[in-house]
Amino acid sequence: MRAIMRLAALSAWSRRSTLALMFASIALSSALLLAVERIRVDTRESFTQSVSGVDLVVGPRSSAVQLVLHAIFHAAGATHTMRWESFTEIAAHPATAWAVPLALGDSHHGFAVLGTSGDYFTHYRYSDRRALRFAEGRAFAGTFEAVLGHEVATRLGYRSGERITLAHGLGGDGALAQTHDDKPFTVVGILAATGTPLDRTVHVSLESITALHLDWAGGAPLPGFSIAPDQVGKFDLQPREISAVLVGLKQRTDVFRSQRFINEFRKEPLMAVLPGVALDELWQTLGVLERTLLAVAALVVLIGLAGLAATLLAGLGERRRELAILRALGAGPRDILLLLVSEGLLVTAGGALAGLALLTAIAGSAAPWLLDRFGIVLGAGLPSGDELALLAAIVATGVAASLLPGWRAWRMSLADGLTPKL
Repeated sequence: MRAIMRLAALSAWSRRSTLALMFASIALSSALLLAVERIRVDTRESFTQSVSGVDLVVGPRSSAVQLVLHAIFHAAGATHTMRWESFTEIAAHPATAWAVPLALGDSHHGFAVLGTSGDYFTHYRYSDRRALRFAEGRAFAGTFEAVLGHEVATRLGYRSGERITLAHGLGGDGALAQTHDDKPFTVVGILAATGTPLDRTVHVSLESITALHLDWAGGAPLPGFSIAPDQVGKFDLQPREISAVLVGLKQRTDVFRSQRFINEFRKEPLMAVLPGVALDELWQTLGVLERTLLAVAALVVLIGLAGLAATLLAGLGERRRELAILRALGAGPRDILLLLVSEGLLVTAGGALAGLALLTAIAGSAAPWLLDRFGIVLGAGLPSGDELALLAAIVATGVAASLLPGWRAWRMSLADGLTPKL
């Protein structure tokens, strides 16, 4: 078998110009399949870990998925709000270690504006309990100060010290949008990229949200009445209503007891959701998309391997002299079959390994760019067990694709002659 493998390697090298294109095709298609698998796994992990270290998400009673979408992804607008007094009671519960209020409803050029407290930057975690970092600047400390997510600052070209205005409503970027242009904000900080919805969020204080709407009523500005920014400090800026609360507990064992306390809250209808459970439920509805993407990538690999089989089959006519000489030197039909299959194995295995090397190089060099431009966290470590299984499947399929030309070569006999028929 060692002699056959050596002969197969020499034969493939002698036809390297013909097989080089198939080698490159298998390498690229393998890299594509492995990249889809890695992005699928990393995207799911990033999705389910958009928030980490939060034990409960609390908000007005609705569906668990809707509450998480609104509080974590800043989508699916809430149908109700919860009272500030309910937040303070939840924050004072003996099992609560910390509680961060969230208020949503405004936007800036299509990006959501999140009103919260300074504890948000202290307690919020993402991915594997990673803390938030500032690419520049600091957290907001006063009214009309804003902290931008990485994508907001990148797309709109903002830097610390610039002034921005917010719009009323989550979709406020059109000509008919009502803006709070009389109360501009100063950008005091920009968060580092996280690959989560935080990158697409403008963060301000809860007091700023209240100050914006002092001269508004019923979702519209009061006609003929305006409060200047330097006058808002004379008013009580404590919010009366918020959208949701992120809760961290002193002990994880208290999670169900605290959840029951909130779900049975008598002063207003509230619900507490375990974010991990809700995110897993939401991802299950998107599972068909990831399976479809993986199937398309696998189809690309099959097309590449089909090309390998076609190339080996097409070359049999030109190799009839070579195969007849091998038969004359004592090679049996089984040896001819093994020779063709070994060539396919070498080309497929080499292409698959080259694809893995290509993916590793791209993941190492392009991961920061993917995170910066698209918010995709691409792992650059060693291949996982599933990726190794895909590599083995590619090689096995390549060997299977080589069986047909091997069988055709096996059927050829010495009677074909040393000179191919014209």
